[in-house]
Amino acid sequence: MSTTRQIVCGSCGRINRLPADRAPQGARCGACHQPMFTGHPIEVDEEAFGRHVANNDIPVLVDVWAPWCGPCRAMAPMFERAAQQLEPKVRLLKLNSDNAPALSSRLNISGIPTLLLMDGGREIARQAGAMDARSIVAWTEAGLTRS
Repeated sequence: MSTTRQIVCGSCGRINRLPADRAPQGARCGACHQPMFTGHPIEVDEEAFGRHVANNDIPVLVDVWAPWCGPCRAMAPMFERAAQQLEPKVRLLKLNSDNAPALSSRLNISGIPTLLLMDGGREIARQAGAMDARSIVAWTEAGLTRS
């Protein structure tokens, strides 16, 4: 069993090693000194998405959205609230599908908003359609229990 876990900084993208036996609340990035967890989702592009999915030793929840999508805009504050409850157990990301069409295609995104729950670099659950904060948290926790 590893004594450290890797967490990608949401501010600078640096991979940090944190002690596995300590809660990461209050941890700061070794490079930029910003908090590792802020209780807010992180906006990512294709490169940052790949870095987070490949290098985080915690599950990653991704909201694939677009600025013109009404249900996406309605769900945004709900996803924000869910981040406050799920971090630091889960890293929450927001991926604008308009800015990452190739990645959206590779992920087989057919409708938005779509939530992707990923762990160990692989998708373990998917949900299309807007959800409230309580449902996002419950769906995420259920997905982690099944994996």
